[in-house]
Amino acid sequence: MELIRGLHNLREQHRGCVLTIGKFDGVHLGHQAVLANVIRQARALGLPATVMVFEPQPEEVFTPEQAPARISTLRDKYTLLKAQGVDRLLCVQFNRAFAAQSASRFIEDLLVARLGVKFLVVGDDFHFGRGRQGNFDMLEQAGAKYGFDVVSTQSFRMQDCRISSTEIRQALALGDFSKAQGMLGRPFSICGRVIHGDKKGRTIGFPTANVLLKRCQAPIKGVFAVRAEVQGQCFDGVANVGARPTVDGVRTQLEVHLFDYAGSLYSQLIDVRPVKKLREEQKFASFEELKHQIELDAHQARQVFEIVK
Repeated sequence: MELIRGLHNLREQHRGCVLTIGKFDGVHLGHQAVLANVIRQARALGLPATVMVFEPQPEEVFTPEQAPARISTLRDKYTLLKAQGVDRLLCVQFNRAFAAQSASRFIEDLLVARLGVKFLVVGDDFHFGRGRQGNFDMLEQAGAKYGFDVVSTQSFRMQDCRISSTEIRQALALGDFSKAQGMLGRPFSICGRVIHGDKKGRTIGFPTANVLLKRCQAPIKGVFAVRAEVQGQCFDGVANVGARPTVDGVRTQLEVHLFDYAGSLYSQLIDVRPVKKLREEQKFASFEELKHQIELDAHQARQVFEIVK
């Protein structure tokens, strides 16, 4: 799958496509039903199936404190969309200048002149352009004028499909990973590259792999029994997702301790799947109290895996 990062990287060979625009956060079963139909239409027309997403997402620019938690990062979306059979992912940098362009310019310059859209699939509540003046009706009128079809994603969803990214976020926040899996069509996980931390965990016998969460908000917070995959091998462990208040942390990150793992994880990709929430993150009066609680968390996590094995 081709990744086009930024409108400045669009070339003449990118003209002519079947396009869908959306957040596709999680690429859940509802999204997959839409994508399957987009790809089918693209194959029938002999054109590339193209997905347009915005980075950062509009809410993260205008109201970051109210932006919904991200189920998937851009890297996750790329991997998941590729697995569905999408041909191109166009990642548009969203900022105030882009948001200020008129709706007509968005259509005429981007959709028609630069992308040569022949078939467009968007939600019927999709708004775009300065002041969110552009809407589904405007796209339909433009389609009749410029020669492309416009279809609502609702037409392409599964019958009686009630899956939404919002419901998945709610399930994750409640620790209902089984429900989230049912809507995603796969287990929820957090994937990222291990960075150097403050190395305090190794001083108490619990070395951790640290992953920065590149999101305004994390979809889960707290302490979890987890399963992690590293270079094709799976390990059980215990993880904390949060700001680490006991050590005055300021960045939200994932810290995972893998049971029975020996070796360095720095710079490696790690895929961490929460299995059960153990408790909320909390601030302890001392590092010794934190150490004691981590011992209890690790013991509880091992018990979880004894049950599920």
